[in-house]
Amino acid sequence: MGNCLSLNDDVSKKRKALPIETSFKLPSPLPVWPSGGGFGSGTIDLGELQLRQISSLNKVWATHEGGPDNVGASFFHPLQIPQGFFMLGCYAQSNNAPLYGWVLIAKDDQLGTLSKPLDYTLIWSSESLKIKQDGFGYFWLPIAPDGYKPTGLVVTNSPNKPSLDILRCVRSDLTDLYQTDSWIWGPGKAIDPNAFNIFSLKPSNRGTQAMSVSVGTFLAQNGIGNSTNNISCLKNVNPLNLSYMPNLNQIQAIFQAYSPLIYFHPDEVYLSSSVTWFFTNGALLYKQGDESNPIPIDPTGSNLPQGGLNDGEYWLDLPVDNNSKERVKKGDLEGSEVYLHVKPMLGATFTDIAIWVFCPFNGAAKAKVGLINIPLGKIGEHVGDWEHITLRVSNFSGELWGVYFSQHSGGTWFNASELEFQNGNRVVGYASLHGHAMYSKPGLVLQGNGGIGIRNDCAKSKMVLDTGNEFSVMAAEYLGTDIVEPGWLNYMRKWGPKISYDLNDEIKKVEKILPGKLKTAFQKFVNSLPNEVLGEEGPTGPKVKNSWDADES
Repeated sequence: MGNCLSLNDDVSKKRKALPIETSFKLPSPLPVWPSGGGFGSGTIDLGELQLRQISSLNKVWATHEGGPDNVGASFFHPLQIPQGFFMLGCYAQSNNAPLYGWVLIAKDDQLGTLSKPLDYTLIWSSESLKIKQDGFGYFWLPIAPDGYKPTGLVVTNSPNKPSLDILRCVRSDLTDLYQTDSWIWGPGKAIDPNAFNIFSLKPSNRGTQAMSVSVGTFLAQNGIGNSTNNISCLKNVNPLNLSYMPNLNQIQAIFQAYSPLIYFHPDEVYLSSSVTWFFTNGALLYKQGDESNPIPIDPTGSNLPQGGLNDGEYWLDLPVDNNSKERVKKGDLEGSEVYLHVKPMLGATFTDIAIWVFCPFNGAAKAKVGLINIPLGKIGEHVGDWEHITLRVSNFSGELWGVYFSQHSGGTWFNASELEFQNGNRVVGYASLHGHAMYSKPGLVLQGNGGIGIRNDCAKSKMVLDTGNEFSVMAAEYLGTDIVEPGWLNYMRKWGPKISYDLNDEIKKVEKILPGKLKTAFQKFVNSLPNEVLGEEGPTGPKVKNSWDADES
């Protein structure tokens, strides 16, 4: 189906071009990946279903207002579908970003895996909508035969039902549950629950062991309680077949292609280091009840207690000698090493590469209270800081589709189209001043609300961590014995001591320079911060984080 002509061609020609009218491409062509297995081969076999990922898309209908930024949304059919493959649903995207998306198409590996819909139900049309739009759009829900489920909707620019031949429903045992992700479009500038709304989707079950597969389609809700919730995602019923995950040579090549450049703030004092450097430069292991006899740590961490729980019985700390302590706090940027955890995601159709960065020390925080910037004394300081950036790469092609930037106890996903790149396809990230939270852009991010919050300042400087220089794959469970995990990875306790300082004393020092109205608001804000941000306790290592086995969130 071709693009529908605008009803107001003259107006359309004069309007400002929308971001979606440009298709995003990575700055450089993809390399030829090392051979082996099915990674990057273009097709993935889920056991009874062959899949391909299609990013060649043909626009069927568009609105030019409503939705995020009030610039409308566009709806697409997949193009260039090979013989024997079928569409599973249409793609939708807000107009406020370059076109950058995909949908899966499927081929029956065994007779009966796919089935034509019995019919379509028109769930909504834009005929009565008084907004700028390219003609009218019609949204159709496939009616699946018994034992099958639809995995997407069909959008047309005609009131005639779509052909039953263009789409297939999937056998129910090969599907799984979806949940809404982000708002794509609705007729207003904000979500009106009583109106028609479009949302992107993500599988409800996500993680290294979850076998749910995203189709790349969307959900339509036509008012409260009236939604196409029977839209399903797919399921990899062949979980033991991880041959589409990258082998070790392919991991090295993927990481060299996309390895982030992480810029520290020009005023940063506390930089990154390798874990080995931290150990060999005097870091110590303490045991509860025997604090006067700390133990030097083996360069590999082999003498650290392994496994168990974060029970407070052990912790790490800086050297006792003050000169050594201050030197180790500043890190060793030139010799820094980053540590990769490579894991299957979305039913092994994607590979996540979590890039863990270690800094020996986290500096004190600064607050912004109205127009006033205030150093927070000891608040925020702690020994041993772990942050990470995660690359999400398609196992169909090896293309980078998303990047997650960790920020203290949370973080943010970005599509590749939203990122800054340098030296080809290498991702650019920014570590916040003293706290090392990772961001995709320079500038100030305020952690708080109402004009009161912790400052996260990011800027470019000559201090940059080139993660491609020194890296090691510390874990990739699916590769079995090919990867030997370092001893320190299975140390489950704190990487820094519990710091004893009186939080109220620190707050009072700050309050002395605050106008009366701001004192109470500031104290309430600080008391709401988690211990990790306050710096009262050292953090745990990568393997203790929720994201180790789960999806980033």
